[in-house]
Amino acid sequence: QVQLVESGGGLVQAGGSLRLSCAASGSTFSINAAGWYRQAPGKQRELVATLSAGGSTMYQGSVKGRFTISRDNAKNTVYLQMNSLKAEDTALYYCNIVTRFGIQWGQGIRVTVSS
Repeated sequence: QVQLVESGGGLVQAGGSLRLSCAASGSTFSINAAGWYRQAPGKQRELVATLSAGGSTMYQGSVKGRFTISRDNAKNTVYLQMNSLKAEDTALYYCNIVTRFGIQWGQGIRVTVSS
């Protein structure tokens, strides 16, 4: 019913920027809430940022001030702007959205930050 396609990952030098996109398609719906998570090699998946239905945002402490979560309702797309990237931001990033169909996860997209 809802498919998510993530894009925008890749290799970047420390201090650089990337913008991840998570485009949702399928049945008619709207995104109620959304989040980005990441999983580094050998570590558990962790929450990076969330965006509530009302527009409130929350960030993990290590990314606060560097990452920004946002969405474009017309495009049913959620973004994660990542600035001042550090080697420790290297991970597989997953988007997560909540719609009337429930919770959907993206397939994951790799971000590698070289120091």
